[in-house]
Amino acid sequence: MLLVYTHKITPRLKFTFKHICKRILGLEVKFTSKVEDFIAHNSLKMSYTRQPLSSELFVRSHALLFEQGLSDLDINVHSWDNTKGFFVTGERSDLPFDVFAASFYLLSRYEEYLPHVKDEFGRFMAKESLAYKHKFLNQPVVDIWAYKLRGVLKERFPEFLFPERTYSVQPVIDVPMAYYFRKKGLLRTIGGTISDIGRFKFKQLYQRYSVLMGFKRDPYDTFKWIITKQKQCDFKFMVLFLIGDYSTYDKNLSTNKKEFVSLIKSIADYCDVGIKVSYFALDDISILKKEKLKMEAIVNRELNAVRHSFSKLNLPKSYRNLIELEVNRDFTMGYIDTLGFRAGTCTPFQFYDLDYEVQTPLQINPYQCLDNGLLKYQSELDKKEHLQKLIDEIKAVNGRFVPIFHNYAFSDLDLWKGYRSLFNLILESVE
Repeated sequence: MLLVYTHKITPRLKFTFKHICKRILGLEVKFTSKVEDFIAHNSLKMSYTRQPLSSELFVRSHALLFEQGLSDLDINVHSWDNTKGFFVTGERSDLPFDVFAASFYLLSRYEEYLPHVKDEFGRFMAKESLAYKHKFLNQPVVDIWAYKLRGVLKERFPEFLFPERTYSVQPVIDVPMAYYFRKKGLLRTIGGTISDIGRFKFKQLYQRYSVLMGFKRDPYDTFKWIITKQKQCDFKFMVLFLIGDYSTYDKNLSTNKKEFVSLIKSIADYCDVGIKVSYFALDDISILKKEKLKMEAIVNRELNAVRHSFSKLNLPKSYRNLIELEVNRDFTMGYIDTLGFRAGTCTPFQFYDLDYEVQTPLQINPYQCLDNGLLKYQSELDKKEHLQKLIDEIKAVNGRFVPIFHNYAFSDLDLWKGYRSLFNLILESVE
């Protein structure tokens, strides 16, 4: 167990140390403000305060973990070996940066509460982030810093045996539209036909009626392939279905269609299943509750995982709604067009509510790669190269890789050529 001496034990301090020490390094951690208890402890220990007590392992603390609410922080990012750091500590500190305050800044999404420019859907975009501006978005810096702390602890306590964690993958399959042509009803089919003709999409028109007449499989119907892949893996995929009402933004099938319901049930026999929260449920808890109950009725088990449409988050409201409905896992934390680490970590963490200054029961599973984010790389070789770099970064800290692929990314459509092999590359990275 690691004992931490500090002048003030705060919720921010406990939240951050538990993520770094317990979740990343596998160490139990306790806190004390009593010097005599600290001196008496004969195993791992460090002080985290303004001045060292004596010659103990010491990290000089920044004020951030002892504050409440938001303040205007002056952040200067510096190079640190093969990574970056901020919140400089000074000469007497055993680490050149306060990795705990810096980690809290990234994990709490502090910057997303500050004024920033949103995109047309109201999203916080990568280019607004400190990590993007200072070129460390492509690294799980919180995990890297944790391993640097481990290195310092190992030097001071060479006899202590540190637990080892292993690299893992949590694939997420996002299903905003189960079928492209099938089960759309007469009006939507007529509308699609007129649109194909009007835009001279005769190849698509031919494909549409080949599918409708049963000669071809629907291009979005990749579920047999997904189940086959799941059967080959020891770890469970998370499949998230959009089951909200039809709208301008959400165009999946209705759960009144028996075939759609039986599809969800058949996937739930092999994979973990959750919901893709519809666009209008993002801000309306009553719609969200309706969707939650609908999915629970279909799969006959409690819903525990969601992802928001368009990867949109309104902090802290989006997460408070999930907490109120006792949904305990979220897969929305990431960027839609850029690979990387939105919260600076590849380790699941609890949501910290900055307004209430409390750690919540909601587990955030940050994703590092959305299939759309790979589209900007022209060749399949480029895509593989960038994906492999990401895998290598996560493997270096034995973290968890969360990739998000849509069901249609496994289709034969030209846009998604080669995506099955990219998904296979991820699955094989565990072996």
